[in-house]
Amino acid sequence: MAATERGWCLRELLRCFYSLFLPGLIVCGVLCVCLLIVLWGIRLLLQRKKKSGSASKTGKNQTVIAFFHPYCNAGGGGERVLWCALRALQKKYPEAVYVVYTGDADVSGQQILEGAFRRFNIRLTCPVKFVLLRKRYLVEDSLYPHFTLLGQSLGSIFLGWEALMQCVPDVYIDSMGYAFTLPLFKYLGGCRVGSYVHYPTISTDMLSVVKNQNVGFNNAAFITRNPFLSKVKLIYYYLFAFIYGLAGSCSDVVMVNSSWTLNHILSLWKVGNCTNVVYPPCDVQTFLDIPLHKEKTTSGHLLVSIGQFRPEKNHPLQIRAFAKLLNKKEAESLPPLKLVLIGGCRNQDDELRVNQLRRLSEDLGVQEDVEFKINIPFDELKNYLSEATVGLHTMWNEHFGIGIVECMAAGTIVLAHNSGGPKLDIVVPHQGERTGFLAESEEDYAETMAHILSMSAEKRLQIRNNARASRL
Repeated sequence: MAATERGWCLRELLRCFYSLFLPGLIVCGVLCVCLLIVLWGIRLLLQRKKKSGSASKTGKNQTVIAFFHPYCNAGGGGERVLWCALRALQKKYPEAVYVVYTGDADVSGQQILEGAFRRFNIRLTCPVKFVLLRKRYLVEDSLYPHFTLLGQSLGSIFLGWEALMQCVPDVYIDSMGYAFTLPLFKYLGGCRVGSYVHYPTISTDMLSVVKNQNVGFNNAAFITRNPFLSKVKLIYYYLFAFIYGLAGSCSDVVMVNSSWTLNHILSLWKVGNCTNVVYPPCDVQTFLDIPLHKEKTTSGHLLVSIGQFRPEKNHPLQIRAFAKLLNKKEAESLPPLKLVLIGGCRNQDDELRVNQLRRLSEDLGVQEDVEFKINIPFDELKNYLSEATVGLHTMWNEHFGIGIVECMAAGTIVLAHNSGGPKLDIVVPHQGERTGFLAESEEDYAETMAHILSMSAEKRLQIRNNARASRL
């Protein structure tokens, strides 16, 4: 009797499902058609806006080339790429109109251009229009304590929509890694789209970290200790990587900054036919007038680090390794040592990070030997590199490393992380000779620094010459 009732209930349930299936399918189809009509209408409106906005005073249509770079006033390697790209395009296409979408509301366009000259010694030949984005907070990582990648990517879509509504370009270039804006500008804005990828939003290495339950700055310890949470996060990462690949594949042209980035983008975006390696512009020429024939200082050794104060740069590792170096017996026979951390602060989070690094120096008792130089001008940066003996870099899987190249050109002996672009493209032998050093752990860094500083001046000079020759 019970079995008969269960069978009857199942048949009724299937009959109900079948009766609703066709109407539901029709409703879904109608909604999809309505959505397509709305999107097509938006596209037509944006096209009209583009035509009206691209007409010059002479009545001729001018090509509008726009860069999406919400943090264009920051002082990192990505900003150097932006200004060098603008300068190169302006020289080749001076008749075009150039636009930069920026979220830097606290400075004027002229101040941004002056900052580019002060930090990078780059001056543009043609005017640039800055389009202010008020919703930049939507891509701040602090807004998304959990599901940060997804939150920032969705936020970039809304930020991209704000940009598109203010200016519809002919050519759109994402120069900061917001791949989810690409389909927005291509399919709604009708733009030709390109991207310069410094660092993939997600990489196969990040998937490996979660899969192997390793602790990292993007994989909290409480997740690694829980197999279920690790599995959930791994599924989330795989799904995100798939969607990220779809968004990136919209690019008409893809440029990546290193062999490491190329391998990951080819794996994720699968657009090998339009992907090329374009190494970041490194202004080594300005460092070549620094003499290498003698040791840089007689009063002690200066160790420098160049990089924005972001969590992935892993500045705490530099301070801890430096403290361990000072505690080594080998350091007792060395001249005084000083570590100078040079970098840019984009926002309050970065400033808070610097304060945390200061406290770490105090906790380790090395505050008198560690200095912080924030947003310094180019001439001051060059002066520090001319005096430094060692250039430190500690980011795991750094995509390229402009600061490393600058150190090598200036004759500073580089000690970089044994991964990513530094390992594959930069700190590599030149004509069979050593150009620098690589390390991974805190102990590795401390031992290698001690080794470099205990070398003879002649041996250090040989490595400095090799490093500079490799950058010519």
